[in-house]
Amino acid sequence: MPTDSPRESHFPAIEKKVRREDGLLVQGHGKAGRQKYPEQIAHLKENFGFSQSHANALVMYSRGSFSSQRFANPAAYYKSLNPRQAKTIKAIFRAIKEKHPNFQLRMY
Repeated sequence: MPTDSPRESHFPAIEKKVRREDGLLVQGHGKAGRQKYPEQIAHLKENFGFSQSHANALVMYSRGSFSSQRFANPAAYYKSLNPRQAKTIKAIFRAIKEKHPNFQLRMY
């Protein structure tokens, strides 16, 4: 399983991609941080050309999520679901594993 990297370790690459390498993009997000999540995402996508995933990383960081890892392992993910959903998802992964024996489930 990959190691969990801090969200801010990705910001220099994000800022470079959106052609903003002065560090102000991350620092300046505080003003938009008072908006609701969908509005913050839209603001970053429309005004700075962020992808959905990059916008999500910055918004989640500004809301106090400093790790990009949501679940430590598949078992923790399954516990977060209702039993019926977990059973269905496990069946899907089993079917994939049967068709693709080298398949490895990873949680990011």
